[in-house]
Amino acid sequence: MAELPDEKTKAKRLARAIASDISMYNEEKIVKGIVQDNFFDAIKDELEEGRELYRSRVSPELYAQTNFFERAVVDVILKSKAHVRSKIW
Repeated sequence: MAELPDEKTKAKRLARAIASDISMYNEEKIVKGIVQDNFFDAIKDELEEGRELYRSRVSPELYAQTNFFERAVVDVILKSKAHVRSKIW
């Protein structure tokens, strides 16, 4: 029988799913933020909303001990936009 995913695996998946939704629904803002070198300011509200959703769905201990959401923002949103011309890379 297959093992059930542990809490950390579930939290990573949740973080990546939230980041993916942010990316999908805010493509234009994200690209503009990368080009203008203000990515985090450009989608500040969306990131905060995603972070709060993530925080509400994982245990406080896990949230305090990990950076899964921030890592997902980099891995899912920024890495997928590596083709966008920018002075930051």
